[in-house]
Amino acid sequence: MLYTDPLHLRLVIMVRKEVPAVLVAAAVVILALGCIGGDEKNTTLRIGYQPSTHQVAEMVAMENGWWLEDLQPFGIEEVKDFEFPSGPPEMQAMLAGELDIAYVGASPPISAIAQGLDAKILAAAQKNGSNLVMRPEVEYTGPQSLVGLKISTFPPGSIQDTVFNKWLQDNDVNPEEIDVKSMGPGDAVTAISAGRVDGVFLPHPAPAIIELEGNGVSVVASGEMWPNHACCCLVVSGELMRDNPELVEQIIRTHIKATEYVTENPDVAAEVYSRKTGQDLDMVTYSIQTWDGAWISDPNIMVPSVLEFAAVDFELGYTDSLLTAEDLFDTTFYDKVIS
Repeated sequence: MLYTDPLHLRLVIMVRKEVPAVLVAAAVVILALGCIGGDEKNTTLRIGYQPSTHQVAEMVAMENGWWLEDLQPFGIEEVKDFEFPSGPPEMQAMLAGELDIAYVGASPPISAIAQGLDAKILAAAQKNGSNLVMRPEVEYTGPQSLVGLKISTFPPGSIQDTVFNKWLQDNDVNPEEIDVKSMGPGDAVTAISAGRVDGVFLPHPAPAIIELEGNGVSVVASGEMWPNHACCCLVVSGELMRDNPELVEQIIRTHIKATEYVTENPDVAAEVYSRKTGQDLDMVTYSIQTWDGAWISDPNIMVPSVLEFAAVDFELGYTDSLLTAEDLFDTTFYDKVIS
C-alpha cells in the first residue's frame, strides 16, 4: 500500500533519521494500517505476513481468492494483507490492534503475549527452513569458528534469533562473543553480498538467493541446529476469537486448504511467491527444492518446541515470566475443524 498523506510522510522522514531500517519499515506499515476506519474493521480481515516461503500458504489463499470467498458468508467484505520484514515489528502492529491475524514465527508472539497481546497461536504454518550462510572466503568448522565474526539475523525475539542463540549455547559458545547484527531479510542479503558481515542466519528463500548469486555457502540448516523445530504459525486476535468464533473456524479451514495445496503443488507455490514478492522464480524454486522445511497446520505438533522457545526467551531476558501452553495456544479451533 502506498501511503501519501503529507503528515505521515513527514513522520516517516523523521523516523528514518533516528531508527534502524527494520523499525522504519514497521512504522510505515503501521501508519498505512492506521488508515483503516472502525466501521471497515468489522467487515475487513487484516492479515500480517513476511516475505518468506515459510508463509506462502497465506499468499496462495490470497491470490486464489480463497480468503474472501470463504469468509464472505461470515460478513467479511474485504481481505487486506500487509508485509513485514520480520516477526517482532509484525507483533508490534498486532499489539497496536492493527492486525486480526498474523503469519509469523512462533517466537515473536511469546514476547508479545508477555507484553499483553490478546491473541493465541491457533495453527502451525511451517517447521525448520532457515540456514546459516557464510561468505565463501570464511572458513567455517563449527559453532566455535563463529567467535569474533559478524553474523546477521532477525531481531531479538524472532525465531531465527532464538534458534541461533540456543544452538550456540548448546555448543558451549557464548553469544556475546559473536557480533550479531539485527536486520530484516533484504538488508541482511545486501550486507553479506557487500561483505559487511561474515555470515547470515535467515529463513528461505534468502539462503538460496545468496548461494545462487555466489555470495555465500550454506553451512548448516536450522533443522540440524534444532531438529523439527517449530517455525511459523498462525496467530489470531482474542477479540476475533471471542466475537466471531465461526469466522475463526473458517480461517483455520482456509489455512489448512492452502497448506495442503502448497505441499502438493510446490512449483505453483513458487510461482505465487515469485509474483507476490518480485523475487526470481528460478531462485524461489531452487529454495523450495533444497530447504529442510515443511508446511504444516497442526498446532499440537508445535507445542513442545514453542515451550522451549519460551524457556530460551525467559533465559535471555526477552520475557519477565515463563509462559505456558495455556498462555500461548488455543488448539480447540483446529481440533474442532479437523474433527
